[in-house]
Amino acid sequence: MNEKHEEKNKQTDEKQEKMNALAGEVLKLARNTLLVNLRFMDHALSRLYVMPHKDARYLETEGRVLVYEARKVLETYKLESGATVRDYLHVILHCVYRHMFVNPLIDRRLWDLACDIAVEYCINDIALRATSLGRAERQKEKLLELSNKAKLLTAEKLYAYFRTERPDEKELAELEALFKADSHRLWYLTEEEKTAMGFVPKPKNGGDGDGGETWEELFGLSREEAEALWKSVSEHVEMDMELFCKFRGDGAGGMIQNLKEVNRERYDYTSFLKKFAVPGEALKINDEEFDYIYYTYGLELYEKVPLVEPLEYKDVKKIREFVIAIDTSGSTSGELVQRFVQKTYNILMSTESFFSKVNIHIIQCDADIQEDRRITSAQDFEQYLKTMKLRGHGGTDFRPVFGYVDRLIKSGEFTNLKGLIYFTDGLGIFPSKKPDYSTAFVFVDDKYNNYNVPSWAIKLILQKEDI
Repeated sequence: MNEKHEEKNKQTDEKQEKMNALAGEVLKLARNTLLVNLRFMDHALSRLYVMPHKDARYLETEGRVLVYEARKVLETYKLESGATVRDYLHVILHCVYRHMFVNPLIDRRLWDLACDIAVEYCINDIALRATSLGRAERQKEKLLELSNKAKLLTAEKLYAYFRTERPDEKELAELEALFKADSHRLWYLTEEEKTAMGFVPKPKNGGDGDGGETWEELFGLSREEAEALWKSVSEHVEMDMELFCKFRGDGAGGMIQNLKEVNRERYDYTSFLKKFAVPGEALKINDEEFDYIYYTYGLELYEKVPLVEPLEYKDVKKIREFVIAIDTSGSTSGELVQRFVQKTYNILMSTESFFSKVNIHIIQCDADIQEDRRITSAQDFEQYLKTMKLRGHGGTDFRPVFGYVDRLIKSGEFTNLKGLIYFTDGLGIFPSKKPDYSTAFVFVDDKYNNYNVPSWAIKLILQKEDI
């Protein structure tokens, strides 16, 4: 009986090995099909260690290993051969967009759905014949609807939309059925959990994988290093995509959109504003130049007479004189301007950046100077925010502001002006000459446009959620 049982197990194992090998060939064929048709993806398509696993949920990845369940791969390929190609690309795009490298406290169901919709949108947009399946046609109407609501179909924008307008249970299930292609389980497991479940490839030293090796030892890179690797891959793909889009016209615009979202620099406006700080004196003990030994010794020796008094003044960096220029041309949103000014005020107050007296000018300008409000205290700023109205709404010309500020300096209105922040949509005429003070042009853009500014100016591009 034991011999028959062992023979049966052996046959089962051999059958499974054949299925694993055949499914592996199917996935290799899918990858090669994508390599031939999408040359700009060559940096990404061969990065994953592909391995079978009996408990895999069809296709799964966490950025280093791609595990597959052989039977499901073969069944999918038998039903619709192009589905395997599409699903392989789906998985790779998750890696390119670094969807799995996310805070585990995120709303996982909404994030998973947003990521699946984003990559399926990109695959449809590329319009590759090998990935054109029945589900793609069914997705089009829903993608158009979501585009009208969320505007940009990136994972980040879709997630933000779903957080605000959360679909009910029925709609969530319908969306998941329409766009899901792989499992995201490995995204949220710890290294220890993945190892315990057997999602571990054979180590490079030729062992059997049961020697207690860590994931870092197996792959030669940690999870953080894997994220950095995919960031590099993503940037390469984005550069190659520029050439691809020129060759194919408007094709793959959705993919470019997602790449720009994930690769864009995140700016910290708080840190940026501090660059405009100038030295000044504030009433504060300078602990760095005060020696408590001599101070307490004097108190002991002469009773209430210290040998050294603490310095009452300390040279600190606070914002004392600067200009906020606001582009009030017709293309600039009034609500957005008010949010920007409010954000600037909040930063100044929260970081104790105000002196008791300040000299801040908030200048509104379209093609001409429309208003100049002088702020000398926190109370002035609060009053301005309560009564603020945009004036102008004509064309855009940056030159009048610089000419006006130069005249203020000449008249003695500013004694130590170090910075001017110009909030604008970027469509205007820049001065030809560099001013004597630092200048930054701040743009708010959710569409990843690139703005040209003079070489002497600082460019800061924020998104609406940044302010």
